[in-house]
Amino acid sequence: MAKLFSMLAVVACFAAVACTAKAPATTTLHGEGFAIYLTAQNVPVSQMPALSHVDIAEKPFLSLSDIASYEWNTHDIKLTSSAMERLRALQVPTSGTSFVVCVDRQPLYWGAFWVAFSSQSFYGITIMKPLSAQEDIIQVERGYPSPSFYRGEDPRNDPRIMESLKASGKLLLPTLETR
Repeated sequence: MAKLFSMLAVVACFAAVACTAKAPATTTLHGEGFAIYLTAQNVPVSQMPALSHVDIAEKPFLSLSDIASYEWNTHDIKLTSSAMERLRALQVPTSGTSFVVCVDRQPLYWGAFWVAFSSQSFYGITIMKPLSAQEDIIQVERGYPSPSFYRGEDPRNDPRIMESLKASGKLLLPTLETR
């Protein structure tokens, strides 16, 4: 009986070490960098400001692998053709579709995918749904139909976003001309 107990103790120690060794794998799941998620329950844009917490979808709608480049000073994002197809297929009502911008699955700010034919104004961050099949660049903008409708501080310049994009090699920074 003592031998059985000793063997069980050794197995338990190995199991504990194995569980500890697997812990980094779960943290790499959260190391995906910059990503744009839809909300888990398709929360209407009108309800987003009233919520203190919103669950994001299981997988990002747009991730670093969908991004060819991100122009920091204009917040233009050049997407892969498959990402543009996915965005064009997204059903966006005239009241918008909520999204959450995250770095490593940590929400930084929310906004809405919007359509150019909407007659509703919006005071938050928007990404216009592309109309043309030739488009491959989207812009993370302030307000709709113009930036004058935007209220609050601009969250797009969060340094965590910049660091994630820089680490991925996707970030385009403006160059300073030397005279």
